Amino acid sequence: MKNNYKRNLAQSVSTSVLFAAAIAASVPAVAQVDDEIIVTATRRAQSIQDIPFNIAAVGGDQIEQQGFDDIAQLIDYVPGINILDQGGRDGNRIVVRGINADPIAGGGGGAGSDGGGTVSPYIGEIPLYVDLRLNDLERVEVLLGPQGTLYGAGTMGGAIRYIPKKASFDGFSAELRGDAYSYKEGDGISTDLGGTVNYTISDTLAFRASVDYLDDKGFIDYPYVVQTIGVSNPDPDFTNQADIDANLRRVEDANTEETLSGRAALRWQPTDAFDANLTYYFQNAKFGGRTTSGLRGSVPLGEYEAPQRVEEPAKLDTRLLALEVTADLGFAELTSATGISQEKFLGQRDQTDLLISLEYSYETFPSFTGFTQEVEKSERFNQELRLVSQSEGPLSWIVGAFYNKRDDIGVSSEFTPFYGDFAFGPGTSAALNDLEYYAVGKSELTEQAAFGEIGYQITDAWQVTGGIRLYGYELDTADSVRLPNSTDTVTTVFFPYFGCPSDSCGLFDLDDIDDAYEVAGNQDFSGELFKVNTSYKFDNGNSVYATFSQGYRIGASNGLAPCPDIFVDGPQGQCGLVPGQQFGPNAGDIAQINEREYFPDTVDNYEVGFKSRWLDGDLTFNAAAYFIKWDDIQIVSSSVNAGLTITVNGSKAESKGIELSSDWKINDNFSLRGNYSFTDANLTQDVSALVRTIAPGGGFATAFEDASSGDRLPGSPKHQFSVFGAYEQPLYSGNLFVNGGLSYQGDVLSRVGARGSSLTLDGFARLNASIGYEQDSWSLTAYAENLLDDYSESSVNSTSLFNQTISGANVRSFRTSVLPPRVIGARFKYNFGQ
Repeated sequence: MKNNYKRNLAQSVSTSVLFAAAIAASVPAVAQVDDEIIVTATRRAQSIQDIPFNIAAVGGDQIEQQGFDDIAQLIDYVPGINILDQGGRDGNRIVVRGINADPIAGGGGGAGSDGGGTVSPYIGEIPLYVDLRLNDLERVEVLLGPQGTLYGAGTMGGAIRYIPKKASFDGFSAELRGDAYSYKEGDGISTDLGGTVNYTISDTLAFRASVDYLDDKGFIDYPYVVQTIGVSNPDPDFTNQADIDANLRRVEDANTEETLSGRAALRWQPTDAFDANLTYYFQNAKFGGRTTSGLRGSVPLGEYEAPQRVEEPAKLDTRLLALEVTADLGFAELTSATGISQEKFLGQRDQTDLLISLEYSYETFPSFTGFTQEVEKSERFNQELRLVSQSEGPLSWIVGAFYNKRDDIGVSSEFTPFYGDFAFGPGTSAALNDLEYYAVGKSELTEQAAFGEIGYQITDAWQVTGGIRLYGYELDTADSVRLPNSTDTVTTVFFPYFGCPSDSCGLFDLDDIDDAYEVAGNQDFSGELFKVNTSYKFDNGNSVYATFSQGYRIGASNGLAPCPDIFVDGPQGQCGLVPGQQFGPNAGDIAQINEREYFPDTVDNYEVGFKSRWLDGDLTFNAAAYFIKWDDIQIVSSSVNAGLTITVNGSKAESKGIELSSDWKINDNFSLRGNYSFTDANLTQDVSALVRTIAPGGGFATAFEDASSGDRLPGSPKHQFSVFGAYEQPLYSGNLFVNGGLSYQGDVLSRVGARGSSLTLDGFARLNASIGYEQDSWSLTAYAENLLDDYSESSVNSTSLFNQTISGANVRSFRTSVLPPRVIGARFKYNFGQ
């Protein structure tokens, strides 16, 4: 059967190549499109139609036309990529071509977040994950498939490049912009105000700066927040309003967001051959709570109501200082990109569900509520040097070196007010400041690489390119866990309760803790990645291509101490097992996976496609088909002891699909663009004890379910499409415009193979529309997003099996992240100067 499968695959690929070549060759000759987007994804400035792999680019004009505020909105109109939008508090999970095996659960965001780890965002030339506000950008480039030769370790699925507008030498110009909108389910008017200024200081020196402030009023209510933690009953009689009012309070529109973002850039260009850009970016985000719904949970809630017992504010501050220099050396262009960044996160979350699920006696305390405070810091230094040939001959090349140093530290403090007095006697809670759990994690990652590509133009129409990346990384870690309420003695001064989500709380100062922990060697890996690409351009300008490319993702520690040689689990066991180790009440069970650390996973990508223009260039149609093999998959699982979230390596998978995109200028007034993608991603090997679950009605003891070959992977819809139309009509001295866009995605699994009684998310469609008027210096737009007011769930936490009650305590962990309800708003823009 395997041989038949391989033969059928080969036949399918061959048929696709021949079909693509036939179509591309038969299309009539076309004219050059004047407004075509030029991208630099290949490290050379090229038309997107000339790049021999699948790439999408969204220009600044399109970002403004469609009103995109963040990457999640933009990705709805790009084929082959899906974002699990969990709201600002929890961040986004990015999935390209089905390369994801993790449960799609609301996370914690935080410093050093990577958006899922298989797609690397770049700000200019610097790799840095941040949910960047889409203001004052030249374009956004989305590279689909592994980019392992020219980009770093995080591009196993692809890369997203935010390309900011550079300071220009055109004199003085400025822009003011504003947006006011309201949610159908929320109160108040949200605003997004900002501006950009460009100033030419001299013939060789220019300055550009922008700043924006978002004040989003939110639309998620927290109706069941306890009045006093550890005193009020979090589970009163929900049919008795008086009992509810005596113990709980309602927080309206809890998922607020206040984000101040901007950049300041200085550009020095003393000659045409030298260009240096020094840029400082900042983004300070403050969140009131999660964008989550408890509609499916264990307490009575509506669509836009969250089940949490405590408020969950958070703040995330991001800084980046980047120096990008290019120099024309004649035979080649030299580029140096240097980045220094820092991210700081402070957050609070409801931890009650986990603790009562462990059945360690927390659930027997009638007024039990627990919460966790997290403070994290991530610092990076990144340097890349590369030479790109500029010769006119058939041979072209790129060589470069890459260095990345990343230091992370995080502290998690778990508080259980008054539980210590209840369980261990009066005075315990005060002595420990109600602290129940304290963990420190620290890591230092050093990544280095040398890379290169060589291209040869065999004929004017046919080229072939080969590439290699030699990489290595070292990861050093230090971890510590304390359990004050158990047998551990703690003398550390702990953080106070979350009283003020600001720097004055002192929670951002991790220097003392950082100095107290010395990292030790954990992993040291090296390897190589390859790429082979060939393309053929026909006389009419259309082309076909084929690519083989590889990518990888680094491993890491799970932060668990080793278990004893023969471990008998007991209350609050916090150790990690290794394969072959005995454990259990009678030491009769044998561990099958490594709980202490996980290692790199890799992908091999095979892709064919064609790019074409029809109707004298008014119609563009591109298509790609791919097949991806994925080995040693990194998958989220749970530890046997204490049910801690860990990552493990397991199994193999394959993903195959097609991606189509088109842009049609029907006439001078009307244009239409759209895309479609089909993704089929599945395990190809059985995995033991992969999916954490519990027995229905059997309490909350952790159990595990095996996954099987053929199980569909979570996180990606099989079918996804979007269409956008724009109509423009001259009116007086300006233009009247009407725009409309529809995006759709099919159902999405939340766990591998829909196992563990997991929820499969329904497909949904989002319809947007706008109408406005513009002149040379100003524009005014009225718009509606999610016009049909669709209730859309984008990720899942836990499963319906957790809808149980133990000792009167309701587990509320089963919830979903939701997209906004209908939004009505208006935005304006005013330009002055040159």
